[in-house]
Amino acid sequence: MRSWRWDVNNYSVIGKRVPKLDALDKATGRAQYGHDLNLPGMLVGKILYANVPHARILNIDISRAEKVRGVKAVITGEHNPVHKFGYGADNTPLKADKVRSRRDEVAAVAAMDDDAANEALALIRVEYAELPPLYSAEAALAAGAPLVHEERANNLFLRYNYAHGDAERAFDDADEIVEEEYFLPYVTHAAMETSFALAVFDLQNRLTMWSTTQIPFLLQRDLSEALGMPGRDIRIIQPTIGGAFGRGLDVYPFEPICALLAKHSGKPVRLAFTRDEEFFATATRQPAHVKMRTGVKRDGTLWARDASVLLDAGAYISWGAVTPLVMMETTASLYRVPHAKFVADVVYSNNPPTGAMRGYGNPQSTFFVETQMDMLAEKLGMDPVEFRLKNANIPNSETPQGLKITSCGLRECITEVAERIGWERRSSVSSNQLSVVSNQSSVSSNQSPVSNPQSPIRRGIGIACTLNVGGGARIYRSDGCGATVKVDDFGRVTLISGSTEIGQGSETALAQIVAEVLGVRVDDVTVINSDTSVKPWDVGTHASRTTFIAGNAAWIAANQVREKILDHAAQMLNVSPNHLEMRDGMVRVQGDAAGKGIAYDKVVRAMHYREDGNVVSGTGWYDPPTKLVDKDTYKGNISAAYGFGAQAVEIEVDTETGQVRVLKIVAAHDVGRAINPMYVEGQIEGGAQMGVGYALSEELQVREGRILNPSLLDYRMPTALDMPPIESVIIETADPEGPFGAKGVGEMGGNPTAAAIANALYNAVGIRMNQLPMTGERVLRALKEKERMENGD
Repeated sequence: MRSWRWDVNNYSVIGKRVPKLDALDKATGRAQYGHDLNLPGMLVGKILYANVPHARILNIDISRAEKVRGVKAVITGEHNPVHKFGYGADNTPLKADKVRSRRDEVAAVAAMDDDAANEALALIRVEYAELPPLYSAEAALAAGAPLVHEERANNLFLRYNYAHGDAERAFDDADEIVEEEYFLPYVTHAAMETSFALAVFDLQNRLTMWSTTQIPFLLQRDLSEALGMPGRDIRIIQPTIGGAFGRGLDVYPFEPICALLAKHSGKPVRLAFTRDEEFFATATRQPAHVKMRTGVKRDGTLWARDASVLLDAGAYISWGAVTPLVMMETTASLYRVPHAKFVADVVYSNNPPTGAMRGYGNPQSTFFVETQMDMLAEKLGMDPVEFRLKNANIPNSETPQGLKITSCGLRECITEVAERIGWERRSSVSSNQLSVVSNQSSVSSNQSPVSNPQSPIRRGIGIACTLNVGGGARIYRSDGCGATVKVDDFGRVTLISGSTEIGQGSETALAQIVAEVLGVRVDDVTVINSDTSVKPWDVGTHASRTTFIAGNAAWIAANQVREKILDHAAQMLNVSPNHLEMRDGMVRVQGDAAGKGIAYDKVVRAMHYREDGNVVSGTGWYDPPTKLVDKDTYKGNISAAYGFGAQAVEIEVDTETGQVRVLKIVAAHDVGRAINPMYVEGQIEGGAQMGVGYALSEELQVREGRILNPSLLDYRMPTALDMPPIESVIIETADPEGPFGAKGVGEMGGNPTAAAIANALYNAVGIRMNQLPMTGERVLRALKEKERMENGD
């Protein structure tokens, strides 16, 4: 726990809307993304994919490809090192004996330009002996199913089995029970920048790779395993990254393939995905088939939950296999529930591999948990808001799962969104009323729609809540991050952070933390964080951890510098260090702004510009006070802090077409303290946009292992024209462990949106949608089925 020595009402830069450090570079096109890099003699890398779901490789003929003018290297599985890599240790760069999905890499070329590379790929001939494919997790678990990986006894990679209390017996004591089945789709990241790698070896056989990774130090280790070379001889540089959303949390075959092409050609090789490749060759959010029941007492006390989840991991295991840890957290700990059971099977198939995506299992689990909360409230005759408030977590408590909740603003989030959406209007826009709706894309939250029996448009209001790790997540042995802060002669502060900037604005938040500690402007702070040969170690950007973990490390390093400066200034001013403060670039006596003081850069020069001087610097390392969850019980405090949130939405439904339009979103999130409110709002609004897509339109269509919609046109992400007004409400609870009280917020914004929309849909037209996305076709089908049932057909 930290004791902050600053007056929370008198911050200089914390809580201020400071522009991003790289805003001008990005706005003017000066920022250099990976796709902009160009080294002398650089070659173009291209990959040949199998396009068959399951087969033995009988022969690969590359002889004609090698003769294409401008081709410098052609490689196949014969060029692989002997080591396998990846989370499941089941993958190789190029496939030598067998392919397990259509996107399996069977050969690669390096050539002087795209035309030569593509011509060479077209001339490679591969002979296959096709094997029976498995296109679902259910088929893969069936008796006698062919094995995706023959070295395994079956296609079940892992079963998660969590329980607290006695769920089986508890359902006997429940007064009301709801039970539903859910089908949740493949979803892809669709980052603005496609995946990229650029590899070059020097004369000492040391590899430098520029990459869009989120885990530069872990990528060093993973490439070491994949390439069979020492990790100390691998350097990772991150250019400006155009989005990631979890895509870069693992090593994927294209990265070691790029390195192998550079090795065999003796030239730098650039491998950049086309947009089509980005859709079919990157890991996606895994689909889920869920069965869950929830029991409640008559007085509204949540009593028991029992969830069974089947996850299709695809042909290879990546970090998507760990999402059940988050799903069980939502199931068992979003609310206070004394009895819970959660079982999840992660299964191999011949579908595309799945991985980590923003929310990391939380959008899925929040959907089935929060829709059942509304169902239970209806059965009890309780208001959904009151039902949630009754069962909400509270500060300074511990869940049966072992989550140690310190700060918690869940109740404040619920009451804020209910008030701002106009929850009292919910009955007037219920499923029993039709309403006249204007063509405008916004709606006043204080005005009830006008009843009109002739209109096909109906409106509804819904709510949903979320719990998310906000203080890191110990999924590795270390969840730490390092930082170094140094000050030069002229007062320029440099923060060297292990963290990774992927567009979320973390560089600026870290600069604000350092600037506040040292009493300087944010413009006086430079952040360096892109090169593993320069920056200290960090586990990576994931789990909404950067502001909390890297921020704490930066605070520790900056505070060391602060104490050194204050000690020396005290000698110069002949006062006690405890009586000094650093503010506005000055060191001065506290409470005496116009009196005794000295410019801090003058103090710094006096500290090292002398015979016995020294560099003015500090180092910080922060690893949160958490533990890996128990591998048998899955209990334990995985995060040092937890974020909470609630979203309320108002929608309209066209009962003639089934189309759903979101009119307004109110999103309140407990972020501890907003280091920069503008970026917090950006994270919330960006997350909500992804949540709207998850709810209404986004689905990566996978049929027989093939991606049917590998384009931005057909994938149907919401555009700016599809988005409603979003009212972001920042709830500050000042977490005792976070830097200046901050908690992570990067993922929360997208977790509850789909559930809130589904609950609003039920409020509008009385149908429960258990399959995402809730497209117009599916909604219309459900409306017609409801009508048939009401008519007794």
